[in-house]
Amino acid sequence: MPLFYLRRLTGSKRTEIANRHLARYLAFVAGAANAGGFLAVRQYTSHMSGIVSAMADNIALGSLSLGIRGLAAVLSFLSGAFVTTLCIRWARARALESEYALPLLGEAGLLVVFGATGRIFSGGRVMGTIMLLCFTMGLQNAIVTKLSNAVIRTTHLTGMFTDIGIALGRMATGGAEDGQEAEMAKVRLLSSLIGMFFVGGMVGALGFRHAGFLFTLPLAMILVVLAVMPILDDVRRSITDVA
Repeated sequence: MPLFYLRRLTGSKRTEIANRHLARYLAFVAGAANAGGFLAVRQYTSHMSGIVSAMADNIALGSLSLGIRGLAAVLSFLSGAFVTTLCIRWARARALESEYALPLLGEAGLLVVFGATGRIFSGGRVMGTIMLLCFTMGLQNAIVTKLSNAVIRTTHLTGMFTDIGIALGRMATGGAEDGQEAEMAKVRLLSSLIGMFFVGGMVGALGFRHAGFLFTLPLAMILVVLAVMPILDDVRRSITDVA
């Protein structure tokens, strides 16, 4: 990828095009990591609605341990979003270009950790892996949510399908031509995010099936490539200021 494109993709100065492109890349990574997580722990780790529903069912049926496990997963997702927000606000207060790139680099590191420890915590010891993956998904979802002012998310497919349905309903009932075009643009964007999540899921399932936990390494590398330019810009600026 051209360096100026990478700089614009994850830098602090945002454009709608950069937001859409980054969201598609991250939707692909989220789909792949989610599929890999399912193969590792037999649980999807980006689907908080399903986890909360299962938690309620388990508690109602008297399985307190499974309910606690679900609560730990939810709190891990929440903690990931919390850490992303802290990181972005910390970088923004220092006028860093890498306010969004730093959480991406953290996500890349977590995927490497998952690849290195997933086999250790397989079998009956999956709680650590579940919490790690939920934290990672929360971290990533918050990045795109923050940079797009809550317009775009990369793991919340229920909301995307809902928004597509609403947009199609508005288009079906007519309206101004510019309004129709705006709704169609939203449908195209959300459909592309769902498609990238789906493709990522297929690639992740095949990758984890044939390469095992080492498949997290190319996923982490994608995130590193996306994050590297704003971080290097900040490092260069810091060296210049010191000199």
